[in-house]
Amino acid sequence: MKQTTEQDSTYHDLETMSLGDLLRGINNEDKTVPYAVEKVIPTIEKLVKAVVEKMKKGGRLFYIGAGTSGRLGVVDASECPPTYGVPYDLVIGIIAGGDTAIRRAVEFAEDDWNQAWKDLEQYDISETDVLIGIAASGTTPYVIGGLRKANEKGILTGCVVCNEGTPVAAEATYPVEVVVGPEFVTGSTRMKSGTAQKLVLNMISTSVMIQLGRVKGNKMFDMQLTNHKLVERAINMVKQATGADTETAHKLLDQHGSVRKAVEIFQSQKGA
Repeated sequence: MKQTTEQDSTYHDLETMSLGDLLRGINNEDKTVPYAVEKVIPTIEKLVKAVVEKMKKGGRLFYIGAGTSGRLGVVDASECPPTYGVPYDLVIGIIAGGDTAIRRAVEFAEDDWNQAWKDLEQYDISETDVLIGIAASGTTPYVIGGLRKANEKGILTGCVVCNEGTPVAAEATYPVEVVVGPEFVTGSTRMKSGTAQKLVLNMISTSVMIQLGRVKGNKMFDMQLTNHKLVERAINMVKQATGADTETAHKLLDQHGSVRKAVEIFQSQKGA
């Protein structure tokens, strides 16, 4: 029996469909993804709890994957520092084939059973850390090999896959299996499967950062102020949190570099 991700699309003769029908068909399939994710929230919760426990003790979070899955891990990891003000080596995304593979496919990189561990060793990964493998098919040798070696080393493992009963899930202590069904274009897992993986990774990293105290109320108090839009957002956040005027909020941000520090300094001065 074919894996769900490899099953034939339920749409036929795509090249004869009108543009409108193509777009509606893709959209109709995309609508099913959040419901598939909803079904596995309990398993996501278990994984997040385990990640938070490790990271509160100083551990890091690693993602490994190939192709679309690897790129999604790199994206999620790279967005944590500017969004939550964490160090760049706290959440690390590694893609089969190296950074070159982010833009251009590296032939057969995902078929190497040993390379993931070699890549991870460059970061001195240890039992204090967590490794999550990302693979739509759940059969990627690069990911299986990495998880297997991590298990041997006593490292906590998880995964995000889009088929049931896969070798990747078998290697993960905390497997997340989001089954979204056949793709609109048969086997094109950059579509629904990729969307599901993106949603799950958003849930993992966001909830982890909230649990680690990187959000106050509903605001990104530790975000990096890397452009004018974010500076304006930060000014408004400081004003809302302190009651300060725009000039004072701006000055505090210039002096202290973050919303959290600006608010803390203002409140300490006001209370002095």
